[in-house]
Amino acid sequence: MISINKALQQAYAKDPTHKEYMLFILCELLQKDKAWIFLNPEFQIDEKKFFDYIDRFLNGEPFEYLFKKTQFYGLDFFTEKGVLIPRFDSEILLEKCLEILNHHSFKNILEIGFGSGILSICLAKIKQIFIQACDINPKALKLAKKNADFHNVSNLINFQLCDFKNIQGNFDFIFSNPPYIKNTYPLDKWVQNEPHNALFGGDNGWEILHEIILFAKNQKTKVLACEFGYDQKEILQELLEKNNFKAKFYKDYNNFDRAFVAWNLKY
Repeated sequence: MISINKALQQAYAKDPTHKEYMLFILCELLQKDKAWIFLNPEFQIDEKKFFDYIDRFLNGEPFEYLFKKTQFYGLDFFTEKGVLIPRFDSEILLEKCLEILNHHSFKNILEIGFGSGILSICLAKIKQIFIQACDINPKALKLAKKNADFHNVSNLINFQLCDFKNIQGNFDFIFSNPPYIKNTYPLDKWVQNEPHNALFGGDNGWEILHEIILFAKNQKTKVLACEFGYDQKEILQELLEKNNFKAKFYKDYNNFDRAFVAWNLKY
């Protein structure tokens, strides 16, 4: 056993740049908040268990995989290794989808690449609408269904394991947070532990987004909303205009270009 004070000192010495995550790990292990930790510096903890988690984290295992849970839009979700970890950046896409659904009703809605299911689940939970969603990752399918059960929206979402190009039906509204990172872009060791097919979008990064735009055009989709890379606005604007979409672009809360909503000028 070791005191909280000594345990944190030793952990910080291993890597002073990630003190906050180390504190989060301790809070999670003890099921206490930060205030309690600071008020109880001599409390004895299991040294081996704590440093096992610290070492796993410092070796590149993300915090969310360590504890198999995360938060998004103020809601709790399960997560696990092999499925993309939800990020705060994606809340801007969710908010734009909610704005669209507040003013328009669509018969057929599709999410492309649902991952842990967070976007479809939030929309179904808030708006009580039916959504179809597809992904190519079997682990994502299992996790998304688990999250949908947890949030009591399983009856509102049809999660399917398939490539979006093979999905049947016409969709009025499509939304997606697809892979959009350049294949050569250097990632830190934590992100490298996430599934690469959910991160990398091709040599330029925007190739899958281009495929989604073409798919939406062929589907006669009325509205397309997507997340994208901070440096891709110009090329996406060009591709959308070329395919008869009029788009508006939005910045995330870190002031990076992050999402677009595009209206099909033909429909």
